[in-house]
Amino acid sequence: MSYIEATDTSLRKTGQIKLHGASGFAGMRKAGALVAKCLDELTDVVTAGVPTSRIDEFVRDFAFSHGAYPATLMYRGYRYSTCTSINHVVCHGMPGDRALKEGDIVNIDVTFIVDGWYGDSSRMYVIAPIARKAERLIEVTYEAMMRGIAAVKPGATTGDIGHAIQSFVEPQGMSVVRDFCGHGLGRMFHDEPNIIHIGRPGEGVMLKPGMFFTIEPMINLGKPHVKILSDGWTAVTRDRSLSAQFEHSVGVTATGVEIFTLSERNGEKPLATT
Repeated sequence: MSYIEATDTSLRKTGQIKLHGASGFAGMRKAGALVAKCLDELTDVVTAGVPTSRIDEFVRDFAFSHGAYPATLMYRGYRYSTCTSINHVVCHGMPGDRALKEGDIVNIDVTFIVDGWYGDSSRMYVIAPIARKAERLIEVTYEAMMRGIAAVKPGATTGDIGHAIQSFVEPQGMSVVRDFCGHGLGRMFHDEPNIIHIGRPGEGVMLKPGMFFTIEPMINLGKPHVKILSDGWTAVTRDRSLSAQFEHSVGVTATGVEIFTLSERNGEKPLATT
C-alpha cells in the first residue's frame, strides 16, 4: 500500500492512502462536530413508541437545516438518511414503521457531507429498561472502540488497532464481526485503508500523520457470523444474538490521534497523546 498527499481534487479511489494537511483536519472537524451534534440531539428523539422512520426524518431535516447532506441518501440506491440497527441487526438496518419498545437497543449511524468533507459516526441508544447482558454488550463495545482508537499513532499499524479490539472483546465471551470493517474517508465516503477490527500487532498498514479513517467495531453476544437479508442491506446475526456498534472518525496526528466526532453531550474528551 502506497501513500499520496491529498489535494482538493482527491475525489476518487486510487488504491493509495491519502495523507491530509491542516485544511483537511479543519474540514473533518467541522463535519465531525455536526454529526456528533445530530447524534447528541437524537437522545431526546429515541424513545419508546417512536418508529425508526421518524429518526430518519429527524436526521434528514437536521442535515438540510445545517447546510449538510446525508451521505447515505441515495447512496448506491439506499433511500434513507441514516441506518437504524435494532437488537440482532448488526448494521445497515433500514428505517421503517417498526416502533421502538422497552428493552430495545439500537445503533444509529449518521454520515454528513459538510463542505465536501464526510463526517461519519454511530452510537448505541437504549429504550430502558434493558437486560443486563445488553447493557454489558454496549459497555464492552464502546470500550473496544476506544481501545482501538488509543492504539492509533504514527508508526503503529492497522493490526495494532484490530488487536487492541479483539484481545479485549473475546475474553468477555463476545465476538468481533469479521464481515464489516472501518474505512478511510475524507472527501470520499469510503476510501483506503480498510480498518479490520481483529488483528495481530505489527501487521497490516503502517499509520502515518494525515490519514483519516473510521474505527467502528461491531460486537456480538454470540458468534461473529452474519447474513444479509433479502433487502440487500440489512445485516443480522445468524444466531439471533444481540449486536452493538460504536463508530468514530479519526485522524492520525504527529503525536497520536484526533477524534473528529466526539460527543459533547456524553462528555467525551480528546485522548491524551505523547
